[in-house]
Amino acid sequence: MSEIFTIGHSTHNFSFFLELIKKQNISVVVDVRSSPYSGMNPDFNKETLVGLLKKEGIQYVYLGNELGGRSDNPDFFDSNERVNYNLLAKTEKFKEGLNRLEKGVKKGLTVCLMCSEKRPLDCHRSILVARHLVERQYDVTHILEDGKLEGQKELVDSMIKKEPNTDLFKSEEDQIAEAYDLRASKMAYKKKENKEEW
Repeated sequence: MSEIFTIGHSTHNFSFFLELIKKQNISVVVDVRSSPYSGMNPDFNKETLVGLLKKEGIQYVYLGNELGGRSDNPDFFDSNERVNYNLLAKTEKFKEGLNRLEKGVKKGLTVCLMCSEKRPLDCHRSILVARHLVERQYDVTHILEDGKLEGQKELVDSMIKKEPNTDLFKSEEDQIAEAYDLRASKMAYKKKENKEEW
């Protein structure tokens, strides 16, 4: 299995962020934020980040248009005004984003998806993107804020335990799908909120 990492820049300063990704020999940071800017941490604004990473010999690729957790299409929102990840994942744009990740990995690059959320359980990078990478037989590993690592399987196991509506008599595949959907219904981008993605 090929491995893809993820990380949330959170409130880290760039030096600490760099330390975290260098420990895993990351060669490409793939930005999956729908809006690649941070009002709280300007080092993570797209243009600044490109320069900072380049100085360290690390490539930056922006795939927020393809793999971001937001949509301008009103048909992609559920009855609670949250983005429906299942609909996003069916789009050609999303599939193109996954295909680009695969090309990078096949070239031998060590890829790390970056978003802003500290905890992968609160971010579309795990609930949307990593879910579909696992379906494509990728091993997804999350770099946590303290530098520890958590695999997507561990995250899914803890998610199933935390979601009280998950029916333990269903197949494992159905339990996982239900847990993802329940988590997304609580944390996906909400249309009526005006908060920025940082």
